[in-house]
Amino acid sequence: MEQLGKRSGPAARLDAILRHLSPRLGAAPALTSVPTSAQVTAVHHPGRFRYTLDNNILTAEQRQFYEDNGYLLIKKLVSDEDIERFRKEFVRICKKEVNLPGAMIMKDETLRSQYGQSEKVVNKIQDFQEDEELFRYCTLPEVLRYVECFTGPNIMAMHTMLINKLPDSDKQTFLHPMHQDLHYFPFRPADLIVCSWTAMERADQDNGCLVVQPGTHKQPLKPHGYPKWEHKANKLFHGLLDEDEKSPRVHLVMEKGDTVFFHPLLIHGSGINKTSGFRKSISCHFASSECCYIDVKNTSQEHLEKEIVEVACQKYGMTSVELRDIWNFRARLVQGERINL
Repeated sequence: MEQLGKRSGPAARLDAILRHLSPRLGAAPALTSVPTSAQVTAVHHPGRFRYTLDNNILTAEQRQFYEDNGYLLIKKLVSDEDIERFRKEFVRICKKEVNLPGAMIMKDETLRSQYGQSEKVVNKIQDFQEDEELFRYCTLPEVLRYVECFTGPNIMAMHTMLINKLPDSDKQTFLHPMHQDLHYFPFRPADLIVCSWTAMERADQDNGCLVVQPGTHKQPLKPHGYPKWEHKANKLFHGLLDEDEKSPRVHLVMEKGDTVFFHPLLIHGSGINKTSGFRKSISCHFASSECCYIDVKNTSQEHLEKEIVEVACQKYGMTSVELRDIWNFRARLVQGERINL
């Protein structure tokens, strides 16, 4: 097997570009053979529970709640001190005091003339794995002890985000349509993937908290695309093409430090921020390193692959790159052994 860093062509060029930007990038593992179907693979754990692993962390009641609903809220998991450090680093990034190679920083450009480079302009930082301060979130022992309940001991941090939901009463620019996160991920099985989402301040219906449809993690991956809204949807903010408006919804009201863990097939989204302040959250999608990359061609995820590859080529000045290469550079081992991903 080839090492990713020794490949020729687009992968080698992406490797060289990112290593020039950030010498700390380590070599990715050798690639292994992977399934060729994008069908969701079910992992049936022995005994009563399918979606959590046997351990002494979760109670039987907590495991049953996740089994039934697809999410689990843990109160006050992350300390105020850590959250304040993450907030200060976010502000430094907004002011361009920190160079963040490989990250996607989403901004409301219409506000730049009014506020300049500040947190009042930046809506989201995606793929912050090269920022050691923000990435500390993905290595917090109090977070990983819960993550292991879903992924097992070999844990990869696959996708990182810090959301700064801006005030948005009129244009609804930062409304995120209902979606399943698995739509974005070219690796399986789904049951060994989990999101950890921590509120950096109180999140409620006024400032656009998370909204979930309990139990929808038991459904298959559904077709996604850009919603047919009057206003322009944000880049890569895909939503369900056929949304069930009658499905019960729960608004997750959370206090600072509260953390929700949820399955990648759980249908969820967030509303608009109707306040004059911000609603910050920090999150990471974790996966077992025993998961495998899949080929999304001829599946509902194929059009997303084209869009992500197009964005990467524009960002790094390349003519072509493989989706798997992009994810290999995003992914970082946080616990155990790196096996497939």
